[in-house]
Amino acid sequence: MAYLYLAIAITSEVIATSALKASAEFTKLFPSVIVIVGYGLAFYFMTLTLRSIPLGITYAVWSGIGIVLVSIVGFFLYQEIPDVPAIIGMSLIITGVVVIHVFSKTINH
Repeated sequence: MAYLYLAIAITSEVIATSALKASAEFTKLFPSVIVIVGYGLAFYFMTLTLRSIPLGITYAVWSGIGIVLVSIVGFFLYQEIPDVPAIIGMSLIITGVVVIHVFSKTINH
């Protein structure tokens, strides 16, 4: 169940962060509401995740996957094209998350 909560937290954070740009510094109501609700849900479901998965692992996965997904959303919604160093960096983040899940003894496999 913890990974379902984590997936909901990540999805909510990605939606909120993506709407943050659309909110135009909180001058547009609908995107601003999405930001506030999305971050609220993200943090709530992250707290549920913490019942089973250690904080460091939770945050590493949440932020790592979130960075990559937000970059993908930015590409499609805002035509923000990452350069080669950004893509390499995100690849390293994904590699780090995989290493944590495959080799770490701090999470239950």
